[in-house]
Amino acid sequence: MGDLRVGRHTLNPLVILGATGSIGSQTIEVASRIGAPVVAVAANRASDELHAIALAHPDAMICVAEPGEGRDRFESDFGDRVHFGPGAVTQAAAIPNTTVVNGVVGAAGLRSTLSALYAGNRLALANKESLVAGGSLVREALDAGGGELVPVDSEHSAIWQCLVGEEHSSIERLILTASGGPFLGMDRDGLRSASVSQALDHPTWAMGPRITTDSATLMNKAFEVIEAHYLFDIAYDDIDVVIHPQSIVHSFVEFIDGVVKAEFGFPDMRKPIQYAITEPDRVAANHGGFDIAGTTMSFEDPDTETFPCLGLGYEAGRIGGTATAVLNAADEVAVDAFLGERIRFLDIPEIVATVLERHDASLPRDIEDVAAADAEARAYAVEECALRS
Repeated sequence: MGDLRVGRHTLNPLVILGATGSIGSQTIEVASRIGAPVVAVAANRASDELHAIALAHPDAMICVAEPGEGRDRFESDFGDRVHFGPGAVTQAAAIPNTTVVNGVVGAAGLRSTLSALYAGNRLALANKESLVAGGSLVREALDAGGGELVPVDSEHSAIWQCLVGEEHSSIERLILTASGGPFLGMDRDGLRSASVSQALDHPTWAMGPRITTDSATLMNKAFEVIEAHYLFDIAYDDIDVVIHPQSIVHSFVEFIDGVVKAEFGFPDMRKPIQYAITEPDRVAANHGGFDIAGTTMSFEDPDTETFPCLGLGYEAGRIGGTATAVLNAADEVAVDAFLGERIRFLDIPEIVATVLERHDASLPRDIEDVAAADAEARAYAVEECALRS
């Protein structure tokens, strides 16, 4: 597969899961710019976008989880290069000596995460559900496989970079920044009529509809708190969130001596993606530079009464076990119902809270336990959505 030397270290070939999504497409752009070989790409559907990626990377394995009507065209055009079914995606994640960028959306990404880590690969993780739904299983796979788990989210990448050269015992707390989303400053009365188009009008980031809605409810930040707990082995009491509308500071780390580190930069997901691929080296990129002169930054505490999803994340995290999988599943169903205009914006946290209360959490023994909790939560959430439709 041919290794590429970057600085002092060997740059692994890339496996890109969720290749047609936002993270996947930006990873392909980064790979092209730095000359990183792509040995496998995966997507959910046999789409025109995936077809174009396959043509552009003629040596790459192509995986399609649910091919549908496009299967015949892909078989005809790509022959033995193309593989179908969810199992093909997890097999791609296990290709040895690769960096696996997991940009899959949803709980389906957990199986590929475990596959990559058990294979001893470097996993550049952008799939939130892996740690939110199965954090304890991910840690087990990381220990068993001896691979690497590195973050792609801008907030967690910022913390990771701030911790270079630091001892874990010197950490006082982590401070995640949140933009506040499109409804920052609004009260509950104002949110009663919040529309889908308003929720999707994010002020600083261009993302998919679910994650954008989660940003509007602050559930996305709740997920990031849970991720930070597992990524950096930090207690929930030592992880704080601050609202920072400009999205320039991507997170802070405060140390026991009072020193605070932060990572600054204008919003651009290609930077954390590239660092996850090239670390411990840095590779030059045409990013245009960061002009701090004239830049205004502000910070404030989150309004957890108006946006209770953040508190629900802490609650589920402290409960532990399958509670966080339930949090994710209930939110996914509720957000889908909101995007389909079957429930109101303010129904989302109420549905999640009700489902979380109904669940009897336990420590998952394997991925089947996570799947069972996920299925139960989805069934409860569908019931709750129906009551509000």
